[in-house]
Amino acid sequence: GRLFREFSIVIAGAVIISSFVALTLTPMLSSRILQKRTGKHNRLYAATEPFFVWLVRTYKNALTSFLRRRRIYTPLIMIVTLVLIAVLWLSLPSEMAPLEDRGQLNVNSTAPEGATYEYTLRYSDELSQFMLEDVPEIESLFQIVGLWNNNAANHRLTLSDASGRSRSQQEIADDLGEKVRAFTGARTFVTQQQTFGGRRGGLPVQYVIQAQNLNKLKEYLPRFMEELDKSERFQNYDVDLKFTKPEIRVNIDRQKASLLGVSVRDIAQTLQLSLSGQRLAYYIMNGKQYYIIGELERSDRDKPSDITSVYVRSRTGQLIQLDNLVTIEESSTPPQLYRYNRFVAATVSAGLSRGNTIADGIEEMDRIAASVLDDTFSTSLTGDSRDFVESTSSLLFAFALALLLIYLVLAAQFESFRDPLIIMFTVPLALVGALLSLWYFGQSLNIFSQIGIIMLIGLVSKNGILLVEFANQRKAAGLNSYDAIVDAAGARFRPILMTSLSTILGILPMALAWGAGSESRVSMGIAVVGGLTVALVFTLFVIPAMYIYISDDKKYVTSVG
Repeated sequence: GRLFREFSIVIAGAVIISSFVALTLTPMLSSRILQKRTGKHNRLYAATEPFFVWLVRTYKNALTSFLRRRRIYTPLIMIVTLVLIAVLWLSLPSEMAPLEDRGQLNVNSTAPEGATYEYTLRYSDELSQFMLEDVPEIESLFQIVGLWNNNAANHRLTLSDASGRSRSQQEIADDLGEKVRAFTGARTFVTQQQTFGGRRGGLPVQYVIQAQNLNKLKEYLPRFMEELDKSERFQNYDVDLKFTKPEIRVNIDRQKASLLGVSVRDIAQTLQLSLSGQRLAYYIMNGKQYYIIGELERSDRDKPSDITSVYVRSRTGQLIQLDNLVTIEESSTPPQLYRYNRFVAATVSAGLSRGNTIADGIEEMDRIAASVLDDTFSTSLTGDSRDFVESTSSLLFAFALALLLIYLVLAAQFESFRDPLIIMFTVPLALVGALLSLWYFGQSLNIFSQIGIIMLIGLVSKNGILLVEFANQRKAAGLNSYDAIVDAAGARFRPILMTSLSTILGILPMALAWGAGSESRVSMGIAVVGGLTVALVFTLFVIPAMYIYISDDKKYVTSVG
C-alpha cells in the first residue's frame, strides 16, 4: 500500500493547488486578458463551429433515439459491462510490476556442496569466456566467486542500450538460459532484475513449505521439486533448504555397551576428544604460548569407517574398540536450518518462463502443493510473492474507499443520496474500458495499471457531475426529468468532450512511451486512456437514462412552486 499512499499524496496535492488557482487566479487573469466580444469571430471559430454544431445535433438525435429504447439498451449495456469486468479481471495476467528492460542480467552458479574455491573459479572463468563470446550485446561483465560460499559464483552482465540492440533483455535472457544448461559443472541459471523487490537472487515466486519436523520435510521436499521440474511455467528454480552437507550418524548398541561397562557419555567424550580438535591446555616456550590440542592423526580419521577403529576405556579400565559397540550410518543434512512461523520451513524460489506472471506461478505452486503434500504441511508466501498478494488486496480496499468517499462528498454537494448514485454508474463503464484496453494491448494487471484504475474513479466522475448538476438546474426551472437531462446533455456536451479529450491527450504520451523502463508507464497510460475513452462514449448515453430512472422529480417541483 505504500505506492498507493505516495501516489494519492501527489494527486491530492496537485488537485488542491489547481483548484485554488482555478477559483482565485483564473478569474483575475480572465478579467484582465479576455476581451469583450464585438460579435465577430476569428477564422478558426468560423471554420470549426459548423462541425461542432453538427456534432451536438447528431449527439442529441442519437440520445433521443437511445432514450426511447432505454428499457432495452441500458440494462443490456450494464449487464454486458459487469460480465466483461468479471471475465477480464479473472483472465488478465497479474503481476507485481512489468519486467523492465534495464539492460542488466544476473547469472548465478552453485557448484556441488564441498567444492573448493579453485574449482568454482575455474568453472566461473569458463562460463564468463563463453558469455563474452556468445552474447555480443554485453558491454561489461562483473564476476564474483566465493563471496558467501566457496561453491557459489555470480556474474553481473551489463548490456548495451536497448535502442542499439536487436534483441530485448527478455530474449537475451531466454537464449542464454538455454545455453548455460550445457555447463554441467554447476547449477547455473539466468535471472533478470525485478522492477520491485528482487530478493532471493531475482526469482519472483517465493513459496514457503512448513512442516512439523525436519524428517517430514526431507521426505516430501524432493517430490515437490520433482513436480516443479515438470512444470512448463518455470524456467529455473531453487530451494534454500538443501540436504547436501555430509553427516555421519553413530548408532550405539546401548545394551552391549552396558554389559561391557561403557556408558554413552564415555563414547561421546571419546569421539569428541578424537575428532573435534578441542583445546586441552597450553604451555609457554621461549616466551610464546602454544595450545595443546587433542585429536587423532589426520591419517587415522580420513574415512568414516575410521571412527570404528577408535578405542574407548570401560569402567574396569579395559580398552574396547568402538567397532564392537557402534554402527556407522552416512547421510546428509542441511548446512542451515530455516524456520517460518516457528515451523521448520523451506523456501522454494522460481523464475517464470516467458508469458507467465507471478500470479500464474503462485497458482502452479498451490496446485503442486495440493497434489504432493499431505495435511500436516502448511504453505505461505514471502518476498515478492507476498508483496504481490498484499498489493492486490490493497487495490480492492483503495478502490472501495475511493468509491465511498466520492459518494459521500457528492451526497453532501447535491444534498441527495440519489444523484451521487447516478454519477457512480460512470465507474463500471470506465473500469471495463481500462480492462479491455489492457487485454487488447497485451498488458497485465500490475501495480501501475492498478494506480491508473484508481485514478479513473475521480476522472470519470466529473462527466456525470456536469450532466447531473445542469439537469437539476433545468428541473428547478420547471422541466421534468426527461426534458431536463436531454437539455443538459446537449448543453454540456462540449465541456464534457473538451475536458475528456484534454485529459486523454495529456496521458496519451504515457501510453505511447518507449525506451528503457517504459513498460511500467505504458500499462498505466493504456488503462487511463482506455477507461476515459469508453467512459466518455457510454456516459453520454447511460447517465441520462439512469437519471430518468433514479432522479426525484418531486424535490424540484416543490422548490419551484
